[in-house]
Amino acid sequence: MEGTMQNDSDIAKNIQQVENNIRSACKRAGKDPKEVTLIAVSKTKPLPMLEKAYRQGCRHFGENKVQELTDKYDHMPKDVKWHMIGHLQRNKVKYIVDKAYLIHSVDSLKLAEEISKEAGKKHVIAHILIEVNIAGEETKFGTTADEAESLIREISLLPSIQIEGLMTIAPYVENPESNRQYFAKLRQLSVDIKSKNIDNVNMSVLSMGMTGDYETAIEEGASYVRVGTGIFGERHYGTV
Repeated sequence: MEGTMQNDSDIAKNIQQVENNIRSACKRAGKDPKEVTLIAVSKTKPLPMLEKAYRQGCRHFGENKVQELTDKYDHMPKDVKWHMIGHLQRNKVKYIVDKAYLIHSVDSLKLAEEISKEAGKKHVIAHILIEVNIAGEETKFGTTADEAESLIREISLLPSIQIEGLMTIAPYVENPESNRQYFAKLRQLSVDIKSKNIDNVNMSVLSMGMTGDYETAIEEGASYVRVGTGIFGERHYGTV
């Protein structure tokens, strides 16, 4: 692991490159770069690497595992906004409901009910995204595009929970253009749901796009992009 740890200048350079790419994609899409938030996906990364990204201005960090998020939460500055982007088990909700700025991966009423219950106990409002398996991949979590609206209507009735938008994990592809159709489809779904004016539902967030395709996602309306490898280099599983 020591030999592969990226130094400050590598991470600084990477973040600068990603931010430049975000600005370029926004320009092509006629968007203000302030409309796009970069989430540094720090899963499996040790604290020194997160601290380096923090020093370069990153304030949004994404984690896949509850244990990692809670451990890092205690060691990082309090102005960090933590995003739970991995699959969330119901029995782990209580550990992060008051620590996650945004839970991206809500894909069932049962999970939402648990979040609502635990948020109520801790007197917080849990901000969530509905995860949609927009490409219909069998290996991925997420509700279907067809079922998203009815799920959102059910969740919107729960206390202590606020729906902020949609999230998807697009297929892993060599050519980001292959995912443009899925990003466009998710954006259209959010527009359709927004037009229904459902109480307690805000469709201001579209979390889509990762290291390989975030520029395409931005062109199609992403407001949060989740970049790990593009900032920290290749993943090193089992190092945390």
